[in-house]
Amino acid sequence: MRYPGFSRRSFAGGAAAALTAPAALAAPGLLASRQAADTTAEQAADTAAAEVRRITLYAEELPGGLLGYGLAPGEASVPGPLLEMYEGDTLVIDLVNTLDVEVSLHVHGVDYTIDNDGTRMTDSIVEPGGTRTYTWNTHAPGRRGDGTWRAGSAGYWHYHDHVVGTDHGTGGLRQGLYGPLVVRRRGDVLPDKQFTIVFNDMTINNRAADDAPHFTATAGERVEVIMITHGEFYHTFHMHGHRWADNRTGILTGENDPSRVIDNKITGPADSFGFQVIAGENVGPGHWMYHCHVQSHSDMGMAGIFTVTDRNGNVPGGPMPHGGTGQAGAASGGSHH
Repeated sequence: MRYPGFSRRSFAGGAAAALTAPAALAAPGLLASRQAADTTAEQAADTAAAEVRRITLYAEELPGGLLGYGLAPGEASVPGPLLEMYEGDTLVIDLVNTLDVEVSLHVHGVDYTIDNDGTRMTDSIVEPGGTRTYTWNTHAPGRRGDGTWRAGSAGYWHYHDHVVGTDHGTGGLRQGLYGPLVVRRRGDVLPDKQFTIVFNDMTINNRAADDAPHFTATAGERVEVIMITHGEFYHTFHMHGHRWADNRTGILTGENDPSRVIDNKITGPADSFGFQVIAGENVGPGHWMYHCHVQSHSDMGMAGIFTVTDRNGNVPGGPMPHGGTGQAGAASGGSHH
């Protein structure tokens, strides 16, 4: 499903943000002038390229006792819609609460003022039938006035309720009120397809073991996985046949990039990470399993299939094992392509 204003391709345009490299040791006056110039250049580039977008999210009931966020009435899903920003962008979100309980919107990894925190402690929640506006800001990396380096907002993050069930939103998280957020750096490589995978207690995307999410791509496509963990347990995420760099994007920056190349990563409650892989690279088409590698968790159903087809849509070995049904797009939760 496509949504206006959320084209990954359109995000690629615009001026590139200026990234300043650490300066060599210099006289105090010279260093201060360089810092001021760096900061001014970065702010100018951020301002020129930044976008301010406004969307509406709806908190709704779903069948089976689930709750979800959606971009239009009747479109709520678990996980919620994939939201994307570039460093320097601002996202303004009007949250409409259609539930009969209070709800909120709390985000990880980006900038927001205290009244946009989405918690009961800050009284930034939404009453039943009400609407509240939350504003998220992002920034590019750069140098602070004292010479230290400030990290940017780019990364694989997530948002969730923080009030349903308890003052910390335990009930909302268990019932599906969560979703992915990707913040990119200008110039980042863009994927062809995106999949969101959430280990929530002993489920994947709150789906039963016999209904685990399955995903499909064509060999050679660039696939982005956004992986999030909620609940009470630590898990490990393992994908068969595919490896990625353990850094911000999953892509090595060059032959001397020191990032470890992995295919298994420990992930705990509220952790999130992501990576890009080329579907079937060096291994070819097939029904490739992904799963939690805590053996008892895998045995209890925390496993799904990443199907890689050839250019004609065929897969060696025939239909997907166990009668699963593939998804050509993002996980239940709708990517903004």
